[in-house]
Amino acid sequence: MKIGIIGAGNIGGNLTRRLTALGHDVSVANSRGPHTLTALAEETGATPVTAAEAARGAAVVVVTVPLKAVPDLPSGLFDEAAEGVVVIDTGNYYPKERDGRIAAIEDGLTESRWTEQHIGHPVIKAFNGTYAQDILDRHRPQGHPERIAVPVAGDDETAKKVVRELIDELGFDTVDAGGIDDSWRQQPDTPVYGLRAGAEAVARALTEAPPERPETFRA
Repeated sequence: MKIGIIGAGNIGGNLTRRLTALGHDVSVANSRGPHTLTALAEETGATPVTAAEAARGAAVVVVTVPLKAVPDLPSGLFDEAAEGVVVIDTGNYYPKERDGRIAAIEDGLTESRWTEQHIGHPVIKAFNGTYAQDILDRHRPQGHPERIAVPVAGDDETAKKVVRELIDELGFDTVDAGGIDDSWRQQPDTPVYGLRAGAEAVARALTEAPPERPETFRA
């Protein structure tokens, strides 16, 4: 599969490592330009590109940049992507530590719905509560007793199926977390955020999330 990754931080870098190891054709971009991705490209075989080029021909695009950087992504980002391109959003809103105040999110819009509005494309929310190192270290085969699960939210069931199958290939179970308007259940400081557990415990944690945004993640 041709996959574009926009953002080469901890999550983006480790997804690049695992997806190339699984044989996918990965292009990776960051905000500083392809010349800063030489080491990652040499390590993985991924193709360093600009953000504007990352989605070109891609069946799946992973957007894994700080939330405050989402409005700065190139316009027409998915114009040259494959038909039916699936977009994965790994982002989180950290108003105090990084992103500053985003009024729409403070007023109740889910983080991924806000991202959708800025990039002009539906997203599937996944990996936002996953420890980056776990992508490299905690993948397990199907049925393994230590296999952990990832919540996946999205409105497009076909796109969600693609993402869940890709996550399964990466070595993790998945739990359907509902639509994007339900994705507050996996935002920061919810019971499932950072939870290393199997599918049953992850599903239970999603039901235990309070609807109020936690004070620690308000501006």
